[in-house]
Amino acid sequence: MTLASVLPPTANSLDCSHYAKGLYIGGQWIGGSGIPVVDPSTEQVLAEVPDASEAQATLAVDAAAAAAQGWRTTPPRQRAEILLRCHKLMLERIEELATLISLENGKALSDARGEVTYAAEFFRWYAEEAVRIGGEYRVAPSGSNRILVDMEPIGIAVLITPWNFPAAMATRKIAPALAAGCTVVLKPASETPLTAYALADLYAEAGVPAGVVNVITTTRPGPVTATMLNDARVRKLSFTGSTGVGRTLLTEAAKTVLSCSMELGGNAPFIVFDDADLEAALDGAMVAKMRNAGEACTAANRFIVQDGIYDRFAEGLANRMAALRVGPGTDPATACGPMITKKAVDKIDTLVTDALGKGARILVGGERPEGTGFFYPPTVLVDVPPSAAMAQEEIFGPVAPLYRFTNEDEAVALANDTEYGLAAYIFTQDLKRGLAIAGKVEAGMIALNRGLVSDPAAPFGGVKQSGLGREGGIHGIAEFMEPKYIATAF
Repeated sequence: MTLASVLPPTANSLDCSHYAKGLYIGGQWIGGSGIPVVDPSTEQVLAEVPDASEAQATLAVDAAAAAAQGWRTTPPRQRAEILLRCHKLMLERIEELATLISLENGKALSDARGEVTYAAEFFRWYAEEAVRIGGEYRVAPSGSNRILVDMEPIGIAVLITPWNFPAAMATRKIAPALAAGCTVVLKPASETPLTAYALADLYAEAGVPAGVVNVITTTRPGPVTATMLNDARVRKLSFTGSTGVGRTLLTEAAKTVLSCSMELGGNAPFIVFDDADLEAALDGAMVAKMRNAGEACTAANRFIVQDGIYDRFAEGLANRMAALRVGPGTDPATACGPMITKKAVDKIDTLVTDALGKGARILVGGERPEGTGFFYPPTVLVDVPPSAAMAQEEIFGPVAPLYRFTNEDEAVALANDTEYGLAAYIFTQDLKRGLAIAGKVEAGMIALNRGLVSDPAAPFGGVKQSGLGREGGIHGIAEFMEPKYIATAF
């Protein structure tokens, strides 16, 4: 083994075409092209992946169906061992996977490494859950029979994932599905498909049988997805993406009464009370806002800050945001990489311009840079009015708007003034108050005095129009199972 072979890969040494071998169906690679994968830092094409047709989508379902019986009857311990090998291989290749994510997604290497670690943990968690699938056995109230409840795999699952976490959003669905005994067809976002294909190779190496995981990419997600959802063999849809697309998919899924899990949009409030530890709140704000450069559904979207600490918090946040280095994701010194596309930058710029036109002021950032790459600088806005568009829309970028409040009721009202309810952040040194406010804020996940809410061992999901169902924790595997009741006479 040479020294070069043990060194971590660099952007220049990683051959992205190696991960673009074709659609992954039934354990085989079906070649093709048609979808350019662009590095958002340089706007250069990294590779091309196939553009699947409706017929190829049906082939993927065929493969999942052919593997279904064998996988569902595989002993839980055997499934668990395969998932553990997936976990191990991902951690062994953390630098390769992180570099690939940075190239196709643009996120900073430190963020990409964190994503790979987080993504791998789903395999370890669900390896442990695979052997703990329970059931029920009890006496009927009448005493005439016994109630036996078995938990069975729901069946073939179609999984649709977004571009912002190309590894984690896939494994958060694949791991519980496989642990439950389901086979799957994954459709990753066409902006960041290389990671999904790289992981498909890894799953095969770990021992996942052919057809258990299939991966297809397409530029026609509507008809290709509809083909799969209208196939009677498919019994589950798990989607992560925008609320608008989620509504469309729910309509399509209704045609076959398909079980749906939906992780949709967010508009997370970050509430800071006067008694908060200022430095802790600022630490939390940087994590909640700048993870993946703000391109996260859990990202703090509205900083709701009490009068007494407002100015100090604004100054501290502006200083920290100004210190972040903006650059290509693969540069180890980068803290804030590019946005995913020019369209994403256009949206951010439009939201900032709208807020400024309605009275907001810029403390730092706010000017779209010229040159190559889809960059937008870390930005802090103060005195943002509730009428600003960014108060209701996901920013999905490195922009932190501050809103002022006086009392608890006002804070809660501002926090809940949205159709979304995914995540929320609360900072106060009064635990009783923090828990009370957590009970009033309409969100599926609350981070109290911390800036990170996601955990593979915890239920991830929202309320209102932020989604249906949960991923992660013991709840995640239940989404891929159905209870079967058997009335037994004695």
